[in-house]
Amino acid sequence: MASPETGVLAARARALAVLRVRGAALAAAILPAAVAVVLFAGGATGHLGAGLGADGGWGIARWTVSGAAVLTLLLAALVAAVVVRARPALSPSVPLSEESAPDLYRLVRDLADRLDVPAPSAIALTPDCDSWLEDRTHRAHGPPRPARGAGRRAPDAPVLVIGSPFLWWMRVAELRALLAPVVAGTGPSAHPDIAAARRFIRGLDAAVAVAARARGPLRGLPLRFVGRVARLLLRACREHATIMERGVAAAASERAQTVDYGLRIVAQEQVGLAYAGWDRLLTRVALPAWRMGRWPSRLDAGVVSALTELSRRDRLAEGFASRLGERPACDLLEEPGAIDRAASLLAARLFHGGPAEPGPDWSPVGWQQYPEEVVDRKWRLEAARLHRVLDELPVTPPPDTGPEDGPASRTPDRPAAPAEPSSPAPPTAPTTTHRTTATAPPLAYARARTRAPAGHRPAGRPGGEPPGSATAPVAAASAGPTLARVIDRLARDSRTGDLVAARLGAEVAREEREEAARQAARGSGTRDAAGVAWGDGLAEGGLPLFPLQPPRTGRELLADHVTAMVCCAAVDTAGAAPGLDWLDGPALIVDGTRRADLGRPVLCLVDDGDAEPLRGWLTTIGIRPEKPVRLV
Repeated sequence: MASPETGVLAARARALAVLRVRGAALAAAILPAAVAVVLFAGGATGHLGAGLGADGGWGIARWTVSGAAVLTLLLAALVAAVVVRARPALSPSVPLSEESAPDLYRLVRDLADRLDVPAPSAIALTPDCDSWLEDRTHRAHGPPRPARGAGRRAPDAPVLVIGSPFLWWMRVAELRALLAPVVAGTGPSAHPDIAAARRFIRGLDAAVAVAARARGPLRGLPLRFVGRVARLLLRACREHATIMERGVAAAASERAQTVDYGLRIVAQEQVGLAYAGWDRLLTRVALPAWRMGRWPSRLDAGVVSALTELSRRDRLAEGFASRLGERPACDLLEEPGAIDRAASLLAARLFHGGPAEPGPDWSPVGWQQYPEEVVDRKWRLEAARLHRVLDELPVTPPPDTGPEDGPASRTPDRPAAPAEPSSPAPPTAPTTTHRTTATAPPLAYARARTRAPAGHRPAGRPGGEPPGSATAPVAAASAGPTLARVIDRLARDSRTGDLVAARLGAEVAREEREEAARQAARGSGTRDAAGVAWGDGLAEGGLPLFPLQPPRTGRELLADHVTAMVCCAAVDTAGAAPGLDWLDGPALIVDGTRRADLGRPVLCLVDDGDAEPLRGWLTTIGIRPEKPVRLV
């Protein structure tokens, strides 16, 4: 087994290679000046030309090289100034002071003493399932430098950044074992050559970012030149920097072998489980709330519920929930609720691009209020958008319908027959109607009049108007938005679904653009009210740094909106209730049980235009689609 010093020596060798690249760049910058000095010295001594005032070839060479040297030095000074002054990217995080987490600081310092490495200078939390060391010694990140006569300031140790889900899901012993190899990395980071190589690479990376943000010809032209030079140097340093970081990681891992090695294997299993639960919580639970202008204020506490539910469902995770009886790592914080709130707001900012501060259009929501304030409102907003799009669609029959179709054939519950001028009687519409009524007679209540009594239970009592009646849909449409109208419009013609999906996509895109414009108008600083450090990692235009999901397609949007309409009808007519599933997000609760079998019938309607599976599902639940629903 290699010793930690072996990895440090390998990393130092690569760090020296990076510094040699820096030295070569400096030598190339001063080479024309050195040649000019030689030419002038040779002219002054008479070895190169008759004298400094000679007009021969040596004089022309001297002044040409001098001009090139001045230009090269000016460009080199520009590149050096941008590299030195550019602010390196800072990972968005919630800083933890020692007063807010004294036990956590004590644990980290004890761990550093056991590993015989410098302790991290500070601790910060990030809403991600990862932990790392981050150098924040740049003058823009650290405290002011001492006066010229106060001596040279000792280099600060890097900051320990911990994933906030780890503190709530892991136990104290597991967190200590997980952080051991991370904290061990402070030893190689303190080596002068490795630290200098890292500073040089971070400066080049920051210079590339500054050049990418340059606007206007006056600033853009010189900064684009700086960006080209910085990219060239980064390409020259890439391989050496990669191997250097591998050597640092190997050295830290070897040093941490002596601390809680057996427990670290268990902790690594918990990392994979925490990542799965955190991803499901963000994409299925938090994202719907963020899209509505609400942000869950206890995401880290919610990940415990999500992982407990995952442990209950997954047989491979059996026994993990029994760990909950041990002391959680969040007990190391003085005010875990306030830290969780700040981390939750940062997660919304980071993964969705929300505002940096709460406001009237960006308010927190608790888990107990989530079903009523998020799930129910989400369903009704999407149902209202769907009906708004349906209202805007033309009510005329498709272009290929025959002239013999009267006004009744243009109603939502009667499919239009294709035009056949040469055939005496097109059989398409009668055949379809006969199939519908013959295969599912109990579903005729979907076309019944809306004047049925309130206590009427349609299941098992079809009754009402015949399927071909034109008065039923007119009465249903005039009474208010109904699920029957949505089903009949989508099942009548396959092209209706494509048109509705396209218009829903355009409507959602327009609303997202308006929300992005509102967020950009609010403006944001580099540090928000919650004390979240952003650095230069903040995305421009209010866009999220790490979007959770790609944009939804029109068909996906249509399926979501039809599902929302079905859930609204279930709540209003069948006594169902909105609920929260920790792994799947918004859920429909019927008789105290979550119904997870709605997806397939909805997809049959959206993709194939087949409404029979959905109508059968409605009959099973006892939902009355002809009844109007309440929209937002």
